[in-house]
Amino acid sequence: MKIKMRDGSIREAGFEEELGRNAFRHTTAHILAQAVKRLYPDTKCAIGPATAEGFYYDFEFSFRFSEENFPEVEGEMRKIVKENLQLKQFTADCNALLQELEERNEDYKAEILQELPENEEISLYRQGEYVEMCAGPHVEYTSAVRAFRLLSVAGAYWRGDERNKMLTRIYGTSFPDEERLGEYLNRLEEAKKRDHRKLGKELGFFALFDEGPGFPFFLPRGLQFRNLLIDYWRQLHEREGYREISTPVMLNRKLWETSGHWEHYRDKMYTTAIDGGDYAIKPMSCPGGMLVYQMEPRSYRELPMRISELGLIHRNEKSGTLHGLMRVRCCTQDDAHIFMMPEQMQEEIKGVARLIGEVYSRFGFRYHVELSTRPESFIGSPEEWEAATEGLRSALEDLKLPYVINPGDGAFYGPKIDFHLEDSLGRTWQCGTIQLDFQLPQRFGAEYIGEDGKKHRPIMIHRVVFGSIERFMGILMEHYAGKFPLWLSPVQVKVLPISDKYADYAREIESRMKREGLRCETDIKGEKIGYKIRTAQMEKIPYMLVVGEKESATATVSVRQREAGDLGRMPVGRFLEMLQEEGICFHGGLSD
Repeated sequence: MKIKMRDGSIREAGFEEELGRNAFRHTTAHILAQAVKRLYPDTKCAIGPATAEGFYYDFEFSFRFSEENFPEVEGEMRKIVKENLQLKQFTADCNALLQELEERNEDYKAEILQELPENEEISLYRQGEYVEMCAGPHVEYTSAVRAFRLLSVAGAYWRGDERNKMLTRIYGTSFPDEERLGEYLNRLEEAKKRDHRKLGKELGFFALFDEGPGFPFFLPRGLQFRNLLIDYWRQLHEREGYREISTPVMLNRKLWETSGHWEHYRDKMYTTAIDGGDYAIKPMSCPGGMLVYQMEPRSYRELPMRISELGLIHRNEKSGTLHGLMRVRCCTQDDAHIFMMPEQMQEEIKGVARLIGEVYSRFGFRYHVELSTRPESFIGSPEEWEAATEGLRSALEDLKLPYVINPGDGAFYGPKIDFHLEDSLGRTWQCGTIQLDFQLPQRFGAEYIGEDGKKHRPIMIHRVVFGSIERFMGILMEHYAGKFPLWLSPVQVKVLPISDKYADYAREIESRMKREGLRCETDIKGEKIGYKIRTAQMEKIPYMLVVGEKESATATVSVRQREAGDLGRMPVGRFLEMLQEEGICFHGGLSD
C-alpha cells in the first residue's frame, strides 16, 4: 500500500506492518466521518484514531444515533470508497483555520486547535469535499479500504473527562479484503460466546451487584477456582525463594507522600480521615513492602530478599470503564518485591522473566514483550532512569527474548518490562510486568550493610505474574471457554444417580473420589438423568459418573467425558487409573 505521510512523501507499507495497518484504519475513520457529515450535516466531529483492533470516531449528534443507523452510514461509506477519492495533505495557518472551524460550529476541533501555538502551520488531509485536521498518515486513495464493518456504539466523555459532554463513539474495523474481515467477525462472535461475564453466570463463579459496582462477589465454585490459582502461585513462589507477607489495606498520607503516590496517583486512590489525619486505601502494595524491609538492619548476606504478597488493592476507576472481572475497583495483585545489590540485578530480572514464561506456558499462552521507558511525569534523575532502562534491556538480550520499545509508558518511578499474552482467540492481554526501581529505596532511605562494612542503597524490583487474580480469572475463562483443564476445574467429577434409589451408592463414589483428592459433587436433584447430564455439560464438568442399578450391583461407574462423551462402564479403580494416566495429581492437582 502507498502511505501518504505528513510531509507529503509516499511510503510503501503492507497491512501486516503497524504503519500500514494504522494508516489504513485511520483512513477508514475519516471515511466514516465523511459519510456521517454527508448524511447528517449538523453533526459535530471530535476525534477518530486507529486502534489495535480497528478504529473509532466520536461525534455529537443532534439526534439519538444507534446501531439501527449503521446500514445507512455503511452504504454512504461504500460510495466514498467507490469514488476513489485521493487523500491530499496540505497545511493551513492556525488562526485562519480556527476562524473557519468556529464558523462551521466544529467546537471540538476548534478546542484542540486553540491549545496549539499561534501561527503554527496545521496539517490537514482532504478527500473530496471532506477536510480533516490530522497529522496522518493515511493511504493514498479511499478505494484501498475494500472491507469494513461498523461494530458498536458507546457513550464517551469528551477527552475522557466526566465533567465534559457525553459524545457518541462509533466503533468499527477494516481490512484489505472480505476474507480477513470475515475471519475477524467470526472471532468476535466466538468471543461473545466466551464472554467471561456470561460464563461467570453459567458456571456460578461470580456476581456483580448494583450495591457495589466494580466490586465482584465470588461464589463457591469461583472461589475454588481462584484458590486453585493462588495455590499454584504459592507453590511456585516457595520454590523460587519468596517469603510471603501481608500488609494493611489502609495506611496514612505521609507514607503515600513519601512513595510519590499522593502526588502522581492521587486521583485513583480512595481516601478517608482517621483521628484527624488523612489515610488512603492502598492502590499498590509496594510502600508497605518498603516498611517491612526497613524493620531491621539488613546485610548484603540477606540479598536478594524476595518478598511476595497477595495484596488487596482498591482503585477509583471510572464507572464507564468497569467490565466484569477485567476492570474492577477492588482486586488482588500477585505482587512481589525484590531487594538486591546492583550486581544481582541481571540475574534477578532474568529469574522473574523465566518464572512469568513458565506460568504462561502452563496455561498454553504465547506472549510477547515490551520495554516501557520514562514517562513525561517521573521521579528521579534522567541518569538513574537510563541505568535502570539499560539493566532491563541487557537482561532481555541475555535471555534472547525479542522485545519492542514502548516509549513513555513506564511507571512514574521506573522503567518496566511488560508481558502481553495471547489467548486462544488471538487477543492480547498485558498481565505480567517487571519494574526496576531506583527511586523508592532512595525516598524511604532503605539501606544494607555491604561486605565492606559500609551502608549501601538497594535496588528494587516490583513484579506481578498474573497481574490481578480477578482479571487473570476472566482471561482464563475466555481462553478456555469455561472448559478448564482437569487440574484447574473447580469440580473435576460429578456423580449422577439415575434415581433416588441410587443416591447412597452415588455418595459412596463421591466419598471415594474425595479420599483420592479429587474435587467431586453429587447431583441429588429429583430430575431425569438426561437433564442432569445436560446440566453437567453446561457447567463444563470434565467427568460425569452415571450410576444406576447395574453400576451399584457391580461396583462400577458409567463414565462420560466432557469432549469425548460416553466412555462406557468401568470399575472405579480403572477410572482413577485413567485420570492418573491423564496426568492429574490427586493431592494438589498441580503436576504435569
